[in-house]
Amino acid sequence: MTTTSSSPTLPSASGTAAAAPGGLTGPAEGPARRRLLPFSPWHLLLAPLSLVFAIPLIWLVISSVMSDAEINRFPPALWPSRIDLSGYRYVIGNAMFPRWFLNSLIVSVTAVASNLLLGSLGGYAFARMRFAGSRLLLGLMLATMAIPFQLTMIPTFLVMKQLGLIDSLGALIVPSLVTPFAVFLLRQFFLSLPRELEEAAWLDGCSRLGVLFRVVLPLSRPALSTVAVLTFLTTWNDLTWPLIAINHDTQYTLQLGLTTFQGLHHTKWSAVMAGNVITVLPVLLAFLFAQKTFIQSITSSGLKG
Repeated sequence: MTTTSSSPTLPSASGTAAAAPGGLTGPAEGPARRRLLPFSPWHLLLAPLSLVFAIPLIWLVISSVMSDAEINRFPPALWPSRIDLSGYRYVIGNAMFPRWFLNSLIVSVTAVASNLLLGSLGGYAFARMRFAGSRLLLGLMLATMAIPFQLTMIPTFLVMKQLGLIDSLGALIVPSLVTPFAVFLLRQFFLSLPRELEEAAWLDGCSRLGVLFRVVLPLSRPALSTVAVLTFLTTWNDLTWPLIAINHDTQYTLQLGLTTFQGLHHTKWSAVMAGNVITVLPVLLAFLFAQKTFIQSITSSGLKG
């Protein structure tokens, strides 16, 4: 007498699976359930949350095309009665505004380039080279990140004064040439790269710097993009240090120059809003351009030590 044994049905060639014993559903149920929504269910939570964070930016753009009377009206107007570009004309027509924009661009681009170069050299040294006191130096460097700027701005001012850089763009550039965060982030990313690639380059006769610039850095574009975006964001939006180190309006950065639109008794709010929109655009475009690599770097660097 022959008996037949019941066993789970294997998936067919078409990729569908039959029901398993005990009422368990196969993997075909997942795509069927996902077809109910054309997007991830998490978007139902993230979309309203992102709108909440975007409200200040939206309000800034709307206010920049309002007149001063509408901005100062109470209760405030939620939408302009007509598009008023007087704020933009006032800002762009200001003779010093292009100079302020150029000053901010010079400071930010120089800080980004120096942090990419010096941060890569320092990060690679801490990641791959073992020397006496390397871990102690790394710990001391990271400890400086916990010191608030309010405690270091006076010593920094005195150093810049001794160097004769006060009231010049050099006073804004030199303190930002390299940051501990850039060195640390690049070190963490370098640790995640396999050593075998570098060893292969050494066997081919490549020097230490050659390995860094020809092998390591081309593989580190996500980390480099992250350092570039964060450094640009920090230097472009900095107001406190330029307010201390710069006295003459020809050396003002964009953030410092926008404060001149606000007076003690009268403030041209349409110009302030328009100037802030112009100021935010480069930062927003830089982040959107490097968004993919930025997220990839944050998720891949980790805390490998």
